[in-house]
Amino acid sequence: MTHFTADDGARIHVKISGDGPPVVMLHGWTSSHQEWFPFLPELTKAHRVYRWDARGHGGHPVTGGDPPTVERMARDLHNLLTHYGLEAVTAVGHSMGALTLWQYIRDFGTGRLARVCFIDQSPKLLTDPTWEHGIYGDFGSERAGELMTWLNEDFAEGVLKLTAFGLNERARDKYLAGASGWERSRNALRAQDPRPLIECWASLTAADYRDVLSRIDVPALLVYGGESNFYLSETAHFVASQIPDAILHIYEGTDHSPHQWQRERFTRELIAFVNNPA
Repeated sequence: MTHFTADDGARIHVKISGDGPPVVMLHGWTSSHQEWFPFLPELTKAHRVYRWDARGHGGHPVTGGDPPTVERMARDLHNLLTHYGLEAVTAVGHSMGALTLWQYIRDFGTGRLARVCFIDQSPKLLTDPTWEHGIYGDFGSERAGELMTWLNEDFAEGVLKLTAFGLNERARDKYLAGASGWERSRNALRAQDPRPLIECWASLTAADYRDVLSRIDVPALLVYGGESNFYLSETAHFVASQIPDAILHIYEGTDHSPHQWQRERFTRELIAFVNNPA
């Protein structure tokens, strides 16, 4: 693991593997660079892969600098590309990583990007009377406030409830049954400092990137879970309709992490997308 220093002095950890055209992979909220480990054997055969621990994530402390808002993380991404001199980048963002990438495009454009991949995310998490494509299709300010209470009372349990009490019935059943996978997740979450992660969540739920989608002028691959914990298929189709010429794949039977449930398919389709000369 190495690091680069952001322009506010914060040290951002990053793992670099392989050689070839650059692929930058941005993980989800409360996750780390390890989210992308299963895809390295194939990706690194022909690409140099950059996997960071986003500010406030990955288990290392936030040393100096600003809180991990989505705006700050987008600037961190700009700092990463600048530090390593990266151009013609394929950027892959899952969940929070997708939001970070949309914020980056808003702030810095697509000049350094060759291709983008967004995994199971809505451009606006909170719903309202004019917007039904956010979390659950029904996650307004009242439910958002309830979640913040959960997060401040018991961060790990709040995160698990957000995932369990959504659209995926299997996730709810396994959570209520106390399945071993949920206990592992609970222990991993309890090992993290909740303060920066709660600040981060607040910034994610305040964001709205609907206006950014139509400005994406590089090839875009969209991967959504057919049984996402958070989003109905209408969200996927909305995003695809707004990004010019976007390629949409819905992985049936998978949740908010479709790339993890169908790893071979995701790896194959991502590499085909990256290597497409069009």
